[in-house]
Amino acid sequence: MLSLIIALIAGPALSCDPSAADVRAAGGEACARVWMDRTLGMNDIAVVGTHNSYKLAIPEAELEAMVAVNPGARGLDYAHRPLTEQLDAGARQLEIDILHDPEGGRYARPLSALGRPESPIAVSDEFRRVMAQPGFKTLHMPDVDFRSSCLTFIACLREVRAWSDAHPDHVPILIMLNAKTGPASMPGGTALLDFDAGAWDALDAEIRSVFDADRLITPDQVRGGHATLRDGVLAGGWPTLGEARGKVFFALDEGPEKVAAYAAGRPSLEGRVLFVNTDEASPAAAYLTLNDPVAQQARIQAAVRQGFIVRTRADADTAEARAADVTRRSAAFASGAQYISTDYLWADPRFPTYEVRLPGDMAATCNPVRTGERCGDLAVERVAGVTAPERGAPSGA
Repeated sequence: MLSLIIALIAGPALSCDPSAADVRAAGGEACARVWMDRTLGMNDIAVVGTHNSYKLAIPEAELEAMVAVNPGARGLDYAHRPLTEQLDAGARQLEIDILHDPEGGRYARPLSALGRPESPIAVSDEFRRVMAQPGFKTLHMPDVDFRSSCLTFIACLREVRAWSDAHPDHVPILIMLNAKTGPASMPGGTALLDFDAGAWDALDAEIRSVFDADRLITPDQVRGGHATLRDGVLAGGWPTLGEARGKVFFALDEGPEKVAAYAAGRPSLEGRVLFVNTDEASPAAAYLTLNDPVAQQARIQAAVRQGFIVRTRADADTAEARAADVTRRSAAFASGAQYISTDYLWADPRFPTYEVRLPGDMAATCNPVRTGERCGDLAVERVAGVTAPERGAPSGA
């Protein structure tokens, strides 16, 4: 009797066909979620994300001092809101720079771009306390561009995890990592430590300490029973959209030397957490960074059609925003790259006509290259409570 009452209250059962060729044949908008989650792979979407997602503004006086020495430093004149606000606004790709600091304290006393380089700038006690802790730090350029909304990698991860816990239906979030190494950014500054085998293992372990196996998409899952990761991708090994909702995956956005060090002895990234940026022929091929959607348009489209996941950039070094030039942005959306990165998820008030968003309240849409018209104009994921008047400037910009 109870089941009959429930059925009468609920009305007639909704008939959806998740095996249909397109969403209209599946039953229309009311069946879109069922059809998309069962029919589409996680590589069948398109989203917007942010570049150097943790980065805060450089104070104007310091920036001008840097520009006086190197005019190219003007390209550092951008900033982002905290990660949580970006995710709330629809960002589904984040980029985080990590610095190796196993003993702690290496980056606790940044130098100033003003005055004599041997004079340390005044930073907060909290900054010094956090920097003193062992573990990976999240900074763009020590001594020059070190202000971050999450100073440690583990803090960034925990912020994303908390947001994901509160929004379990989100499409898979790509977290790109740059493993920063090299000389000091200025005379007298701090050189960056290299990443050795122990550092790569510690990086994987730090990620797994925040994201359990059931919240991670890893190379092993995509490879499945195939001989190589590339074979798994070409055979459709990415999880379905339904399987991937509420999860994250990581990609090492580095050149061949660091990629080889991370993948040493693991040609298909066996047991590793990170996917790696490589070429389409590599046995580890699954993810590609192709940052010029104008010059690399054909390559991006071909890679996406094959099944690879691609990240590209809608803008770089503040150039497009300053010129109100949407050429690169338009090419990025047309390329089919699943993850499109920007420094302008919100328009900077100095350049009010330039921002990078999906239409309306979409956080994710169907991929134009892989799905064609099969999804209609329906969203894969929507952003709740975000309207155009709420789109202000990044704090500190």
